Amino acid sequence: MTLPEKIHQLFGVWVGASDEGGEVAPFQHDMEDSVALDDLLPYGLGQLTRPFGTAPVDPAVGALSLARTQERIVRANRFGIPALAHEECLAGFAAWGATAYPVPLSWGATFHPELVREMAAAIGRDMLSVGVHQGLAPVLDVVRDARWGRVEETVGEDPYLVGTVTTAYVRGLESAGIVATLKHFAGYSASRSGRNLAPVSMGTRERADVILPPFEMAVRESGVGSVMHAYTDTDGVPSAADAELLTGLLRDTWGFDGTVVADYFGIAFLKTLHGVVGSYGEAAGAALGAGVDVELPTVKTFGAPLADEIAAGRVPEELVDRAVRRVLAQKARLGLLDADFRPLPPALDAVTGKDGVPAGPHELRGAIRLDTGANRELARRVAEEAVVLLSNDGTLPLTAGSSVEAPARIAVIGPNADAPTAVLGCYSFPVHVGSRHPDVPVGIELPTLREACVEEFPHSEIVSVPGTDVDGSDTSGIEEAVELAGDVDLVILALGDRAGLFGRGTSGEGCDAPDLVLPGVQRQLLDALLDTGTPVVVALLAGRPYALGRAVREAAAIVQAFFPGEEGTRAIASLLSGRTEPSGRLPVSVPAAPGSQPSTYLAARLGLAGEVSSVDPTPAFGFGHGLTYTEFAWGDLDVENGRAPTEGAFALSCTVRNTGDRKGTEVLQVYLHDPVASVVQPVRRLIGYVRLDLDPGRAARVRMTVPADLAAFTGRGGHRVVEPGDLELRLSASSTDPRLTARVTLTGPVRTVDHTRRLHMEFVTEALPDTCP
Repeated sequence: MTLPEKIHQLFGVWVGASDEGGEVAPFQHDMEDSVALDDLLPYGLGQLTRPFGTAPVDPAVGALSLARTQERIVRANRFGIPALAHEECLAGFAAWGATAYPVPLSWGATFHPELVREMAAAIGRDMLSVGVHQGLAPVLDVVRDARWGRVEETVGEDPYLVGTVTTAYVRGLESAGIVATLKHFAGYSASRSGRNLAPVSMGTRERADVILPPFEMAVRESGVGSVMHAYTDTDGVPSAADAELLTGLLRDTWGFDGTVVADYFGIAFLKTLHGVVGSYGEAAGAALGAGVDVELPTVKTFGAPLADEIAAGRVPEELVDRAVRRVLAQKARLGLLDADFRPLPPALDAVTGKDGVPAGPHELRGAIRLDTGANRELARRVAEEAVVLLSNDGTLPLTAGSSVEAPARIAVIGPNADAPTAVLGCYSFPVHVGSRHPDVPVGIELPTLREACVEEFPHSEIVSVPGTDVDGSDTSGIEEAVELAGDVDLVILALGDRAGLFGRGTSGEGCDAPDLVLPGVQRQLLDALLDTGTPVVVALLAGRPYALGRAVREAAAIVQAFFPGEEGTRAIASLLSGRTEPSGRLPVSVPAAPGSQPSTYLAARLGLAGEVSSVDPTPAFGFGHGLTYTEFAWGDLDVENGRAPTEGAFALSCTVRNTGDRKGTEVLQVYLHDPVASVVQPVRRLIGYVRLDLDPGRAARVRMTVPADLAAFTGRGGHRVVEPGDLELRLSASSTDPRLTARVTLTGPVRTVDHTRRLHMEFVTEALPDTCP
């Protein structure tokens, strides 16, 4: 290959599929220069950026447009190499008419990696069916400050939960033949003050023990094909130019053999935002040298600027060779280099005309459905397991399994009561792209919470007013809401966020918050309705946790849903009625006060409440919290092996019994407490969890094997070590609710461990004979 041919494999072009079935057209963006495909294609093309996620296009017609473009690309370059097409898939395939699943924060709330894997496989199959090869998900950033706008895109504030859930997502996506992309590598979520793209101030130990473990787990266990560098710099070194991170750690230590792709415009940001290079050519050389293989979303630095640097002898051509080998190896694994490669994607095979020629665009419209009944059922299951019951004074459930009929008159009040998109995050297609096309139908069914309640409570009269906007300052509607609340039996108050981008929402990329007060005047609406004396059930449809003030003590119940997707309102309504059992657990703590950030449950002793500070960071509801409609008794703790060498393992078991009269799910969470360590440690950190689904009166015996490796941390010398000494294994219902404590001891010398250490404890669950509740 000539140098231009090699370089052209190292960048993408942002395009939009034609809604008339013609070839894709380059997408013009204010951060990129115009691109002429005719000038590029004779040398080949590495990637096509977001052909379905740029503008609304019928899936079948878009697939035809992409196929025709691939045919052109193959014909134009002398090796016949097609482009790799990538799309966003953070909460489902980000295409018009595709299923909108719950956002990643809801995945974390399920504490159910296998269900997330099943969802990801479904997303991957839909992407593959229309000709897409790579998905830009999942996000492995660990929440460090809930004010950050992209909290909704994360799985939570604990690295073990993030790692297990995202690794499952990667396995699902890759099982469908789609390349998953880990992002953002690494530290993006730890930006100062929760501001998007702000500098990251953290020590190497926090980075090693909190930020990096999810990436390490996914690389080791999932077969992931791609990693995306983070926008941010850590201690002055931008991730896009960090060779120790992208090559030394990721490849040389962990053994990653896929491609490293740039976050959009991230290489150019080395010049424009970070100021560590003086030209786009220098930016290209710095990123390529560090280990970035592909520039996205379009060519800015890896084109002529890179070629000029090579010609001047400032960038060795061997770096291009290294990257292009990785890119071509990935294309080979995907079958794009096979002699019998066909641009026509699988979903069009079933709707082709004679001789395998696709029908015209008008005949194709509606031929491919990306929001099938099976998808919606899966979206419903994820949403139902993700909704968290935070508090309940006995008002819930309203009907099922109860001798009490549903309230005769229910008011559904609040800015998210009758808003169809209140269930969607900022990377869902209707919000991310559809908001720029208000005249185009949304493409999927999005029942509002009011509509879901009408459906769920057919014998109740449902009335509704908004009361306020999500983020407006107008309080004139509160009086009407209060008047309505005084004339009903129950209020369901729908509060929370509106997803958007760069300030156009209250949650989402670039929508950072100064504090965790409910946006706008929602807190005033909440307090006014609590004053009425009518029972108020607060339903939060949000992208981050918020301080809820009086509601923590005075609301009849609080239900938290993190942008639960297209079936989300039905999931909430079915939990309210009792038709489904609440099983979600908090992936992030809910603060008691709005100004206590940054704070997570992973706090050292000095991070807890004390007399030395007037700020109390104690949460209203801690990480892992979630109520059910039944009760569980924990007991019979047996520490079978309470002493182990630093290379050994502990063994223990306990019994969890459903003592109530309804079936339910308990999530047994195991936290490690290390009372004396050579460096400061969190008071507790999650090292394992298991979901237990139990009918009334049924019990399970849970046996646990805990490797000493799980007690490892980064010591003073910069290496991860396991130290001898006493530990506590706290078997807990949440980070703030320990039920049983096993005191164990590690013996022997300090042991240094590396990336081959054991990452998981083992659970073996045995059902016990039935007993009376």
